Amino acid sequence: MKRVFLAAFLAAVTNIPVYAEQSAAISPATPVVARADADALFVSDDPKLHANKQVVYNILKVLLEANQWDRASEFIAKDYIQHNPNAANGRDAVVYFFTEILKTKPKPVADKLNWPVAEVMAEGDLVTVITPRKVKTEKGTYTTAWFDTWRIKDGKAMEHWDSSLMNENPDLSP
Repeated sequence: MKRVFLAAFLAAVTNIPVYAEQSAAISPATPVVARADADALFVSDDPKLHANKQVVYNILKVLLEANQWDRASEFIAKDYIQHNPNAANGRDAVVYFFTEILKTKPKPVADKLNWPVAEVMAEGDLVTVITPRKVKTEKGTYTTAWFDTWRIKDGKAMEHWDSSLMNENPDLSP
């Protein structure tokens, strides 16, 4: 009873709606869904935005999907700034994280991107990719949005932000 009162009080004071537990679905939100042809999201009529989107496209396709981290110097600057709390700054540190900590193994690069992508936005030197993220709870599974943003400089990723938490390994699989 105290929890219900407190929730109602906080909602009234802060003007935030309180959602009752729903039995039909775990989340009232519309699921985040990957686009059928993610490759089409990485093009632009603007040559600079197109080039920046292609750097990120190759980070996803060649590095994160195919795990060909021996090719990281093609897409990531040596003095890369990493804002993910699980990996250190620098290209070498990112390569180490994926190859030695996560123990990824290289595989062939696919013809098309298989990474699930919902949206891609590019503005100036920034490219943001929105990916569906599956979250599992004891009440079921739901999707939410995962965000990755890269700053591109001289044709390489210079800086990266995402919504990762310390020691978290989110499910970003299709």
